[in-house]
Amino acid sequence: MVMVGVVLFISLFVYFIPIGLWISALSAGVKVNFSNLFGMRLRRVAPALIVGPMIKSHKAGLELSSDQLESHYLAGGNVDRVVDALIAAQRAQIELTFERAAAIDLAGRDVLRAVQMSVNPKVIQTPVVTAVAMDGIQVMATARVTVRANIDRLVGGAGEETILARVGEGIVTTVGSSDAHTKVLENPDLISKTVLDKGLDSGTAYEILSIDIADVDVGKNIGAELQTDQAEADKEIAQAKAEERRAMAIAEEQEMKAKVQEMRAKVVEAEAEVPKAMADALKSGNIGVMDYMNIQNIKADTDMRDNISNVGSSNASAKKESPKK
Repeated sequence: MVMVGVVLFISLFVYFIPIGLWISALSAGVKVNFSNLFGMRLRRVAPALIVGPMIKSHKAGLELSSDQLESHYLAGGNVDRVVDALIAAQRAQIELTFERAAAIDLAGRDVLRAVQMSVNPKVIQTPVVTAVAMDGIQVMATARVTVRANIDRLVGGAGEETILARVGEGIVTTVGSSDAHTKVLENPDLISKTVLDKGLDSGTAYEILSIDIADVDVGKNIGAELQTDQAEADKEIAQAKAEERRAMAIAEEQEMKAKVQEMRAKVVEAEAEVPKAMADALKSGNIGVMDYMNIQNIKADTDMRDNISNVGSSNASAKKESPKK
């Protein structure tokens, strides 16, 4: 039981107070007390994640306390990356404090990468931006944007997506305001100058150093396509209106035919009443037999004249249609 107790005590002692880590810190000139190491374990902080960056910063000439690093670790930050960023900033003679670097790290940005971009600017290539000039010709352009991280605006500043969106907007505005697409093809640097003059890096975490047009191509004739589409639409509208007028004409014709048929029916009905009326007149003595015979003769004479006129018109038509011998 005594041996078990001794082994358990040694294990707990080594766990709460890592002797190897304490010796490494002591050899590097970093003063770390046993009480600090023991307190880190109680606060559920891995001592290696604090002591290692302290050794690194001490060798680089940075004086960082364990309380600073531990508070940043407890806040959810990456202590090692913050220390690397501070060392890189010191070597590049960039003014960067621990509080600023910790704030950038907690904001979700890569502080080490930001320091590296301050020294070595990054080139961002935009996707193909399509714009239409005033003459209706489509122009497709691709730009390379050289940016440098702005340490002072990393917290709260817009990212690369905003830079790309603003550059694309500037390209569209420049091409759209050109009288002809040939001007853009002849002077692609016109796009770069116009976009740079707009100050697109305002409110972003980057500083635009240059905008270079990588490629410019001619696309479709959008103006002609729009005119063709408009003409096709006008044609369909005209056809629809013509069809509407034709339908109305057919409806009117059908209505007239119905009226004619109705009138003919009334005439037939009236004609059918004539013999009955004449019979009633003969019976009542209003007309005599001779009067009736005269009416019949007049009717027969009228029918004969109609037949003769019809025969004459038919012969005239036949003469006109017969070929000359």
